[in-house]
Amino acid sequence: MDYTDKFMNRHIGPTEAEVAEMLKVIGVASIDELIGQTIPENIRLRQPLDMHQQGMSEYEYLQHIEQIANMNNPYRTFIGMGYYPTAMLPAVVRNIFEDPSWYTSYTPYQAEISQGRLEALLNFQTMVTSLTGMELSNCSLLDEATAAGEAVIMMLAARSRAKVKENANVLFVDENIFPQTLDVIRTRCSHRGIEMVVGKYNEYTFTGKEFGAIVQNPACDGTVRNLREFAERAHAVEAMVCAVVDIMSLALIEAPGTWGADIAVGTTQRMGTPMAYGGPSAAYLASKLKHARIMPGRFVGISVDRLGNKALRLTLQSREQHIKREKATSNICTAQALIATMAGMFAVYHGPEGIKRIAQRIHAYTNALAKALQDLGYTIKNSSHFDTLSIEAKADAIRKIAEDKKINLFYADANTVRLSMDEVVTIDELNTLVAIFAEAAGKTAQRIDSVEINSCAICSCVARTTPFLQEPIFNKYRSETDLMRYINRLAKRDISLTESMISLGSCTMKLNSAASLLPLSWSKFYNIHPFVPASQAKGYHELMTRLNKMLAQITGLNEISHQAASGASGEYAGLMVIRSYQKAQGQGHRNVVLIPTSAHGTNPASATMAGLEIVLVGCDERGNIDVADFKAKAAANAERLSCAMITYPSTHGVFEPAIRELCDAVHQNGGQLYMDGANMNGQVGLTSPGFIGADVCHLNLHKTFSSPHGGGGPGVGTIAVAKHLAPYLPSHCVIEITDKPQTSAVSASPWGSAYLLPITYGYVMMLGAEGLRRSTEVAILNANYIAARIKDTYGIVYSGATGRVGHELILDLRTFKAKYGIDAGDIAHRLMDFGYHAPTLSFPVHETLMIEPTESENKAELDRFIDTMHVILEECREIERGEADRENNVVKMSPHTAQELVATEWNHPYSREKAAYPLPWIRENKMFPYVAKIDNGFGDRNLSCNNVDFGGLL
Repeated sequence: MDYTDKFMNRHIGPTEAEVAEMLKVIGVASIDELIGQTIPENIRLRQPLDMHQQGMSEYEYLQHIEQIANMNNPYRTFIGMGYYPTAMLPAVVRNIFEDPSWYTSYTPYQAEISQGRLEALLNFQTMVTSLTGMELSNCSLLDEATAAGEAVIMMLAARSRAKVKENANVLFVDENIFPQTLDVIRTRCSHRGIEMVVGKYNEYTFTGKEFGAIVQNPACDGTVRNLREFAERAHAVEAMVCAVVDIMSLALIEAPGTWGADIAVGTTQRMGTPMAYGGPSAAYLASKLKHARIMPGRFVGISVDRLGNKALRLTLQSREQHIKREKATSNICTAQALIATMAGMFAVYHGPEGIKRIAQRIHAYTNALAKALQDLGYTIKNSSHFDTLSIEAKADAIRKIAEDKKINLFYADANTVRLSMDEVVTIDELNTLVAIFAEAAGKTAQRIDSVEINSCAICSCVARTTPFLQEPIFNKYRSETDLMRYINRLAKRDISLTESMISLGSCTMKLNSAASLLPLSWSKFYNIHPFVPASQAKGYHELMTRLNKMLAQITGLNEISHQAASGASGEYAGLMVIRSYQKAQGQGHRNVVLIPTSAHGTNPASATMAGLEIVLVGCDERGNIDVADFKAKAAANAERLSCAMITYPSTHGVFEPAIRELCDAVHQNGGQLYMDGANMNGQVGLTSPGFIGADVCHLNLHKTFSSPHGGGGPGVGTIAVAKHLAPYLPSHCVIEITDKPQTSAVSASPWGSAYLLPITYGYVMMLGAEGLRRSTEVAILNANYIAARIKDTYGIVYSGATGRVGHELILDLRTFKAKYGIDAGDIAHRLMDFGYHAPTLSFPVHETLMIEPTESENKAELDRFIDTMHVILEECREIERGEADRENNVVKMSPHTAQELVATEWNHPYSREKAAYPLPWIRENKMFPYVAKIDNGFGDRNLSCNNVDFGGLL
């Protein structure tokens, strides 16, 4: 295989010649010598990974994955249950889903160079609030079931002091909700002291011990309910009400905010995104403004920039886990930004009239089917409906006929068949459905020739009378040309990997290869319902079997679960596996977790969600976990020690030499070792969690394994466990995925975001064991090259005993405020003028930048970044020497917009050229930030999260 045929050489940035130059700068003779100085010898793997050594070429892989895709044989699906076929918009698929400007961007924390996707997410929020009748929505959650789980904790946090004093800990859940949602709610309630009561909403008597109630509308069986009186009864005892609602139905059914719900949750999968064998799809949680500070997830809010222009940013970030840790509102980190962007554009393109027409068509076809089935003598069990019918019929007889016609329905029990209409149903399909039931009844079906779209069977008492999607953004773009240009204008406002390196520490922004992403555009991967028989998804199961075997090798562990839909969700899933195992061993009392201060920021929030009591462990001056402190606290808590959570290599950028001692200390005191896999890009092929001594770890497939970040999701939080924990992996109540369920579900879908697994599969298949190891080596090489060239100017906060860093490093800016009047945030903003997204800001150490270059960046890009940092340092020194004003200087005033640079008036003592083109190469590819420095405080003090206030692009 030629050099250019090897995917490894396409994925890894530096050439062999560049590697030699970089090693010389670092001061070592070979990569082996560098790795020997970086990773402790006692945890180095002695043998290559036991898998294919040479990777496939891109051509070979695409031939191979096509064969696997063809093993999937999806039937026409009317299963419903939260997943529906949709008419995906080609203009959105082509211009967003398949465009690296959108899918390679990061979560928009650096707001000034993220205005495009922030506006797209603001559209999503506005769509949700408009349809639900709520005041505030977050900009996506992982799925409908986990959104309901988040609502439970939110309602618990909202209790009045009196309710807390009374220990009001009862959650009422109506029984007529999707079973997967109920299962995830049950998981979230466990270990939190919550008493969950399941019953009929119209028969339940509130006792005053309730803090919240959850109902679904339309219900699982399809019934559309009038829930106003129920909400009034709940509010009479100060219990909040969460409504799980089908967002498409809200075009015809009264909004939950109108009838009294306090929270609305659901999925937006019906808004032009695929079923995708269960995920990803963008969920939402909407509520009242008064609850903003306890709501989970992220909000896009409106503020102003330095020039007085409106600007967007993520608002109220002080609620989030990286700041509040165990006191955070949630452990939400990655959400579903890319999918939410697509859903929002579906509403932008269709507008209110289009969305209503889709809902009317779905409902009208349901009406026509109901009448036809009743004419055949069938009983429809639900007296009202939007899109779903529960039919009294012999399930086995119907199933045989339906599957012979390649039709999937949902079989609720032996005598109930359930089906749901969708926006793509045709007259021929409607007649096929009628024919199935006619054949089972031994009758002849009467052909339906047309459907009256305006027919409505929704009672006026629950019918929607309020307008929706009246904001200008939803009434502006109707032609594909206009939509394409709008999407493109937004994309131009953002920095993604298409522009430059994004060196965010602990985020691993590496190449997302075109070859690994191409199969996601194939219908045999995206057009499959997660509840179909396994025989229709043989390709997915073949892929998962192969991938799981390779991931088990890579992690040194035994079994794999993909159910968790994000890294933080994977943390939670891993902890719940540990808790289930310990409960089964008669050790359910173990509820203490040791967490070093160097652990990933979501760890404390995830531990709190799992009902664990956190004991923090300090670090020494080199960034290593304080071994004596760790051992002492493990021993002191031996009777109740559940586990320890360790990020390895740590977020301080070092490989602790005593890691095995720490593992032994946990095990000797009866606990399990949870290893956070956020930094697995420093391990793969060189060491592994299992070899080190971990019992469970999670993998961020959207980091180490090359799945895109998508501007803040989707992600995958795969977990790997040792053999003794395997029986306790998350189960599923609809699809059997384990023989003896011990741990209830953590996500709505049995396999989480299965649609993304072909990306990781492609990454591993095309790299092979050789390429995986080489990728890790070069990731460490690139980080140490930056460290070698920058340590004498900025300084590195932490390094290992030999002076080496891992795959990332922390740049020290802690003296800059006193010396130059410049803080880390100012430098982050100045980087934007050079066309760079800033590294991770002030985490895990305040007033620092954490840099992770990954293996995908070549030496030239690293040199450009280093030169940029040196120029910025010199600009700071100009302030110290009195050559630049202490306030009105090029660093503090950054970033500089095109609007400001071309204005007649220029109110700065430095030149426009210095502001815009501080280095010659910037002229070749200048990215002008769309807004100047944003006033964060203004946005938090004047909370506004709706596009009607922003007005969109002019």
